[in-house]
Amino acid sequence: MLDDGVLVCEPDGPRLRQERDALDLIGAAFGRGARWVAVPAERLHDDFFVLRTGVAGEMVQKFAQYRLGMAIVGDISRFTDASSALRAWVVESNRGGQLWFVRDLEELAERRSAGD
Repeated sequence: MLDDGVLVCEPDGPRLRQERDALDLIGAAFGRGARWVAVPAERLHDDFFVLRTGVAGEMVQKFAQYRLGMAIVGDISRFTDASSALRAWVVESNRGGQLWFVRDLEELAERRSAGD
């Protein structure tokens, strides 16, 4: 689904873990003219939230290479409660303009409109 320049991924569907998964999302975003991709947190494999696996870094790097924003939508507190490194990365990412962790699509829309 495309919503105001954001490709919104459905919450049900295959879990995303591989670089190929990121490239598929990027291709879908380009095909629809999106500038951001909103990924429900539950679609991401748990490895995404374990920074030492490198999964998050690989996926986010692909989005950066193609100059697309990525928003992780939903509650990730079970992961941030368990990892101070992840918690710090989330805070730092939310200060930038490439990767955001947001509660819901409404927060994403507010952040995007504030940045324009």
